[in-house]
Amino acid sequence: MSNKRILSGMRPTGKLHLGHYTGALENWVARQNETGPDGNRVYDTFFLIADYHNLTTSLETDDIAANAVDMVIDWLAAGIDPQKSPVFRQSMVKEHAELFLLFSMLITSSRLERNPTLKDQIRDLNMDAMTYGHLGYPVLQAADILLYKGNLVPVGEDQIPHVEITREIARRFNKHYLLPDGVAVFDEPEPKITKFSRLMGLDGKAKMSKSLGNTILLSDTQEEIMQKVRKAITDTQKVRKNDPGRPEVCTIFSYHRKFSDAQQVASIEQDCRSGALGCVDCKKMCAAAIAEEMAPMLEKRSEFSERRDLVQDILKDGEKRARAVAESTMQEVRQAMKLG
Repeated sequence: MSNKRILSGMRPTGKLHLGHYTGALENWVARQNETGPDGNRVYDTFFLIADYHNLTTSLETDDIAANAVDMVIDWLAAGIDPQKSPVFRQSMVKEHAELFLLFSMLITSSRLERNPTLKDQIRDLNMDAMTYGHLGYPVLQAADILLYKGNLVPVGEDQIPHVEITREIARRFNKHYLLPDGVAVFDEPEPKITKFSRLMGLDGKAKMSKSLGNTILLSDTQEEIMQKVRKAITDTQKVRKNDPGRPEVCTIFSYHRKFSDAQQVASIEQDCRSGALGCVDCKKMCAAAIAEEMAPMLEKRSEFSERRDLVQDILKDGEKRARAVAESTMQEVRQAMKLG
């Protein structure tokens, strides 16, 4: 394995929004296409539809299959190249479940209960009871990563505890089980800290969320983007056009910083502070900048939406390629454990 290997994934919740794009998808495409001085790719990238993970917080499955296809269409439209990066459903590679079972023997429930991200989820979802699967989802994540022998895990700071659990499981496995030549099956993956650009929701909330209805979808048309941006929260102290504004607290200005060019951002900031620029005109410029960046994606998305059979073929091919890697890893696992 000459290249570093990365596995990333998302739960299949359907069409993606700008928060997904700036928070993860942009980075995925950049890592997929990154080349070294020799012109060769730096990373082998695998992109996972984490449908098993959906079940850790919801038992509803009616929409998972359709949501997975919609999500993959957004991935493809954003630049994920299935020739370079296998795209596949977790549930279609059964080795994920097998390795999850074996890894669950290597970690205590008390260790999982100390996971700070789990505590945050329980609070955010107002959960009064937890399933075994939800408690163990970091173990399933460890199986996802190590099944493909991921070396690097792109994460934000809040996800570091998950990577540490994966490292602990790899370390414990290697301590107890080695291949006949004494070689360890797994490397301990390293977190690759990524400064995800989180977009505020249109309502000024900390992040975009479909459940809050404060998103701009990657599938939105220019008119839909305009309508949504028109209703967005701005600086509450800037009531009239000539009132001086505070760009640092304005949702729309945070979008300008992402989607408008540097010269325009500087001009908007100056004119907002002086009162020369009103919110209506500022929103029009913002919507236009977002629509311009999204236009190529929207066109590609339309093409893939009309060829859902092609998307299914892409998934089947990705699952075949992922399964080959997963089967090879599990052969080593069983050999090291003297199973089967």
